[in-house]
Amino acid sequence: MTTAPDGTQFEVTGPADAPVVVLIHGLGLNRECWQWTIPALADAYRVISYDLYGHGGSCAPPETPSLSLFSRQLAGLLDHCGIDRAVIAGFSLGGMIARRFAQDKPDRARALVLLHTPHKRNDAAQAAILKRVDQARQEGPGATVEAALDRWFTTSFRTANPQMMDTVRGWVVANPKPVYHTIYRVLATGIDEIVAPTPPITCPTLVITGDEDYGNGPKMTQAIAAEIPGAQALVLTSLRHMALAEAPDTVNKPIRQFLDALGRET
Repeated sequence: MTTAPDGTQFEVTGPADAPVVVLIHGLGLNRECWQWTIPALADAYRVISYDLYGHGGSCAPPETPSLSLFSRQLAGLLDHCGIDRAVIAGFSLGGMIARRFAQDKPDRARALVLLHTPHKRNDAAQAAILKRVDQARQEGPGATVEAALDRWFTTSFRTANPQMMDTVRGWVVANPKPVYHTIYRVLATGIDEIVAPTPPITCPTLVITGDEDYGNGPKMTQAIAAEIPGAQALVLTSLRHMALAEAPDTVNKPIRQFLDALGRET
């Protein structure tokens, strides 16, 4: 792993001369959540995974967290690595950042892969996430992690894989209490600036969710795809939010097919 001048910790895997894919993790996680994805890509792609500000080994946010801040973090990382354009793949909050980046730097986003990421919420869902933000502010990330694990994994998988639950739980509770809720609020309130983007995002895009991802489900995925000309929407059966860890082959196959087809078209 390496640390960029701005305090971003990152790792590069795969051939140096291959097309670049950048992976952006979700709230409370870190680049380790891509351990089930990278092996499916790194034989043919240069894969960059990194920790968002306030997560993992990266420094704290240098200003009040926002999608724009995280978009600038990504642009700075690409600059540091000498990369002009890349496929940007984002999970959950990472998918929001990917869309912000594609709006901010359309010439640098070769394509997008958006995994389990939100669109506009209804009033009840918005009230629920804002309640969790306030709970995290008062009590820290541990206050919301058990409910999150229930939302993220199917019940049968969670029961059968206690070690993975411990790993993911450990990632979340390691986040510093003073910072975590400020980034959680970006997940809750940043959606308005990436819904119905003007001008629209025009790069090739694949949007994936699970039919049991109740916070970022099929309707949201279809709505995101509908706003991006030519985007593909895929709904995975019997999977929740962290399908990338629960069923990596099911998630990795369409991602790899999308990337390989993109390579042939450009």
